[in-house]
Amino acid sequence: MNKNTGQSGVFPLFKGVPLRRILVALFVLQIFLAVGLTGYLSIRNGQKAVNEVASELRYEVANRVEQNLQAYLSTPRQVLRGNQNIIDIGLLKMENLATWELYLIKQLEIFPDAVVLTASNEQQEHLGVEKLNDRQYLLRKADKSTGSDLYTYKIDSLGQRTQLPEVIKNYDARSRPSYQAAVTAKKFSFSQIFTSITEPTLLISASQPIYDSQGELLGVNSTLTHLSQIGDLLQNIKVGKSGQVFIIERSGLLVASSTTEEPFRLQNGKPIRLAASQSGNAFTQASAKYLETKFSNFDQIQSLQQLDFSFDGKRQFLEIRPLQGEPNVNWLIVVAVPEADFMGQIDRNTQTTIFLCLGALGLATLLGIIAARWITVPILYFSTATKDLADFTKVEDSVAIQGIKEVEVLGESFKEMMQHLRKTFTAQITKNEELELQVKQRTQELQQEIQERINSQQKLEQHNRALAELTNHKAISEGNLETAFKIITEKAANALEVERVGVWLFNRDRTKLQCISLYERSNQKHSAGVERDRADYPIYFKSLTSARIIAVTDTSTDLRIQELWDEQLEPKNIVSLINTSIWVGGEVVGTVLYEQIDIPRIWELSEQSFVSSIAEFVALTLEVCDRKSAESALREAEEAAEVANRAKKTFLVNMSHELRTPLSSILEIAEALQNEVYGTVTAEQRQFLNTLESSGKNLLGLLNQILELTDIESSKIQLQLAATSIPELCDSSLSFVKNLALQKNIQLSVQIPEELEPIEVDERRIRQVFINLLSNAIKFTHDGGKVWIEVQPTSTNEYIFFSVVDTGIGMLSDDLFQLFQPFVQVENASTRRSAGTGLGLVMVQKIVELHGGTVHAESQLGKGSRFTVKLPWKKVREEEVMINY
Repeated sequence: MNKNTGQSGVFPLFKGVPLRRILVALFVLQIFLAVGLTGYLSIRNGQKAVNEVASELRYEVANRVEQNLQAYLSTPRQVLRGNQNIIDIGLLKMENLATWELYLIKQLEIFPDAVVLTASNEQQEHLGVEKLNDRQYLLRKADKSTGSDLYTYKIDSLGQRTQLPEVIKNYDARSRPSYQAAVTAKKFSFSQIFTSITEPTLLISASQPIYDSQGELLGVNSTLTHLSQIGDLLQNIKVGKSGQVFIIERSGLLVASSTTEEPFRLQNGKPIRLAASQSGNAFTQASAKYLETKFSNFDQIQSLQQLDFSFDGKRQFLEIRPLQGEPNVNWLIVVAVPEADFMGQIDRNTQTTIFLCLGALGLATLLGIIAARWITVPILYFSTATKDLADFTKVEDSVAIQGIKEVEVLGESFKEMMQHLRKTFTAQITKNEELELQVKQRTQELQQEIQERINSQQKLEQHNRALAELTNHKAISEGNLETAFKIITEKAANALEVERVGVWLFNRDRTKLQCISLYERSNQKHSAGVERDRADYPIYFKSLTSARIIAVTDTSTDLRIQELWDEQLEPKNIVSLINTSIWVGGEVVGTVLYEQIDIPRIWELSEQSFVSSIAEFVALTLEVCDRKSAESALREAEEAAEVANRAKKTFLVNMSHELRTPLSSILEIAEALQNEVYGTVTAEQRQFLNTLESSGKNLLGLLNQILELTDIESSKIQLQLAATSIPELCDSSLSFVKNLALQKNIQLSVQIPEELEPIEVDERRIRQVFINLLSNAIKFTHDGGKVWIEVQPTSTNEYIFFSVVDTGIGMLSDDLFQLFQPFVQVENASTRRSAGTGLGLVMVQKIVELHGGTVHAESQLGKGSRFTVKLPWKKVREEEVMINY
């Protein structure tokens, strides 16, 4: 047997190549790899050093920028905190802003970063000082002396007014966004960055709400500063040779930059905020676009990020970090440095390294040629001597090779090796014959295994076909039990190749198993009706409910089914069986029984999985049947409810017609008797007539409310929505109950914010709601009390609240849940004296819910009640942009 060495791997590539060339190539390759690896490590270490230096530089620059920003932003906090301290010790008072004028001017001189300082109080007074230059200021003042108008003066550093004022009528600083934002925050806070309307610059304001020792709001103190000073700070920070520092908001808008570029552009003479990705500076723009690509949302940046990217084919270092220290100043500091600022000297060293490597490679090539010639000459002699050794008969011939000691030893070893190969070759022939016999035997075994697998695959395909046919069968999807069970048992028996398959279900009290469908495969016959009592087979019944599958190979020995052996199994020669439990609604409702006759059978896992699937089909059929029955019952119930609803409506309409006529006659007769049309009426008779008239009117009102409530519940009322004035709606509702209030000397009023936009409602229905609530409030309020309407929108203006409040008798909180129940009135000494149908609040709730709103009641016994109607008002509007302080 021949054995070729060196025929795998890379060696076939050198076939036919002289050894001399191979040795030279390998020698040169080793030198090239050594020198190349040295040069590579040198360059890599240089690159690593550059990265470390650049990382430290970016980190230190970002630290310095962050410290400067924190110092810059702390100035407004110090100014406002100092003012708070002065107010606390009583040197300044928020109730008298006239004493603040010279103080604010001096503060602007002490803190040059501030542009404007203002103070506003809850008495609608406002004082603001704005720095024009080192010697001139603008004073804005609104107080009682100006009639709440805002006067603007030009003043000098001594507070002398040098110019006639500009006037803004009815100025209320409490309605300004900066004032409301400070009151809402209840603490020191910065505003969003905004553009000035007087000059091309960016501004930011800081506000501090002022409270007294009892926590009552006195007013708001604010500052306004330019952001251009941040750009001046950044320009004084050097980042390498050509690096940059810029600051952006989370939205991507530019705040300041170390370049001379302004963070805005002028459009029609007005400054417009500039996004960093739209910067005129190419490096700033490229850095910002890379960050937008890297982070789809800048809100994801919560910690320091050191990155690098390519710009104009060159690598750039980038660091971005969130500004810490001011929670409501959500800025990002970006430091960008080109790699070229650090790589100049390293590139020159790299060129020197490459020239030295090329010189070393040339010298190594020359030495390799010389060494290869010295090694290959004796090997050529050895090669010539071994060409005749293909035949083992020449092994004894001598091989004379001289020149290199190792090659001479190799010749002697070669001769001994050939002798050993002859013996090995003979033994190998014998071994091959034995292996061929083993391979033949193993081939036969594999063929048998393959045939068994083919049979298993055919069974599995047969099972899958049966399951697929059951899946698409109409009887199962429609819950037709009789047809479905016949199909299931027949398909299961044929697919599993067993004699009998039966579906057995428990009766209602689970004392019996009843055979619903039994299929016998040999004669293709279906039957049913056999029963098994739990009392006769307790162990078997317990096994069914405790295990999902009972697989029995030998029925004569398995204890779980021994109770069936004498009467059920042995007479029919059933030697093997398998039971699968049917689970519906979390409990066993029956079993599917498979019976094998004559030849015992070991149930494979695939067969057990198949019978489990059949049990699931049976359970599915039962569930579908139950669902169909439930749907039918539901339809019948809905039809009965509709008939009952129509009958109720017809009854109410007929009742209204039948009762209105006699009620109208009774009321007309009562009125005629009261007017003494038929003669004089005594005081006692007049009292009875008044009671008769009052009862008749209450009964007539009850009929009207019942009919209207029925229309609402049957969705027959269509709302006529239209834009409705909120003040007019409240006033008109109060006018309806004005006479009732006059009779009890009750004071009516309305509390409503100014300039509310209209609301889309059915005006008549909502007025009916308010009239019902107002009437109830007047009814249960003592003489001389108060009833009023409060209107209050939500902070987002999405909803608006209408509250009817009274100072009446009130009620217990435990009784509130009964208020909106029809024909129910809360019982106490006062309510028993007040007539009512118990439908008014039900009507209120139904009408409000038709508008998409809710009704809420609050009450305290002896102190009054509050009924609040919440209605949709308008969509949330965007906040107005703050353009001034």
